[in-house]
Amino acid sequence: MDKQPLWTRDFIKICLSSLFLFMTYYALVATLPIYIMDTMRGGEREVGLTLTFFIIAAVIARPIAGKWVDELGKKKVAILASALFMLSAFTYAGALGFLFLLGLRFVHGLSFGFATTAMAAIATDLVPEARKGEGIGYYALFMNLAMVIGPFVGLLIMNTYSFSVLCMLISVFAIISFVCGGLTKVQEAQASVKKRADQEFHWKNFIEPGAMPISLTACLMSFAYSGLLSFIPVYAKEIGAAEVSSYFFVIYAVMIVLSRPFTGKLFDRMGEHVVIYPSIILYAIGLILLSLANGPVLFLVASAVIGLGYGSVFPSFQAIALKSAPTERRGVATGTYYLLFDLGMGIGSFVLGIIASAMNFSSMYLISSLIVAFAGIVYFRLYHQASNRKKLQEKRVTLPASGQ
Repeated sequence: MDKQPLWTRDFIKICLSSLFLFMTYYALVATLPIYIMDTMRGGEREVGLTLTFFIIAAVIARPIAGKWVDELGKKKVAILASALFMLSAFTYAGALGFLFLLGLRFVHGLSFGFATTAMAAIATDLVPEARKGEGIGYYALFMNLAMVIGPFVGLLIMNTYSFSVLCMLISVFAIISFVCGGLTKVQEAQASVKKRADQEFHWKNFIEPGAMPISLTACLMSFAYSGLLSFIPVYAKEIGAAEVSSYFFVIYAVMIVLSRPFTGKLFDRMGEHVVIYPSIILYAIGLILLSLANGPVLFLVASAVIGLGYGSVFPSFQAIALKSAPTERRGVATGTYYLLFDLGMGIGSFVLGIIASAMNFSSMYLISSLIVAFAGIVYFRLYHQASNRKKLQEKRVTLPASGQ
């Protein structure tokens, strides 16, 4: 039996749309601190506020976006959010005051939250049911590539030219993202686009209960990951690996690219547990190696191990979140997953920063590895055992019928 095609034109378009959207995001994450401190004469507090405002806005947007995706349609939400994201990117060139920049970051965060939730829902629908793990893995790969390309290109342009030139570049990225998303053909389910006049305000309209167990596990994973995203350059300098710090996420991305074809297929053919448990172990080991690093070699080895571990966990968790929800609530499930993921990232960067200042970065990464190990226990208790009970109940229901 032939496989259903995965790399359709529309799937490629939505992947490219996501790539350029995340490239815009990561380019700004890497360069805004420099602009704030050098041009606006701000400090660490101002830099932290710009990230906080963005994350708060994205967190607010996630559950609303999931609800709107299911009710109004994925394509409509994606286009409107991408348009707002694009307009926000245009506006950075005119952000001369810090208060204006904070307001812009909040609006940009809202558009980011809406756009990424809608795009993920579109990508999920474009992937054949039998290849969900593989397809979502490849979709997530484009986000991982953006995490490497965005900061590299952003810092290169910023250091070679100016922030104004960078603003033009991210505007071009945002335009490409908008166009690719707009050209993607989406099959909307009738149940998702009809108006529901009988709906009352209820938390289940915004949060998918079935996706909560895996989303809570993802929250712990992203909590630990925030320490990598926020503090790797500083830690590299501390251990004498500053000259190779830019290669950390390059090696991380290379390992994801090499492993993705295998992990996605394993997920679909042998089940999620075969991928999840080894990935969690590798992620924890990578963080332990990072905490022990005292030079470039172990620092880069840790990045490779973390790439294999965390890089496989993220798309697998997203696929599980979608499997755990009814088809007509996949938008809400996506929003729930990203909501908890963003919360983990935002709280983690704050808490781990306090731990690092009170102790040191080595201890912080060691504690992060313990958090990842704890996430493995949470996965087993909240999801693995529950899924086993559900399968047993389904067998008990079907056995009498088969004997009749």
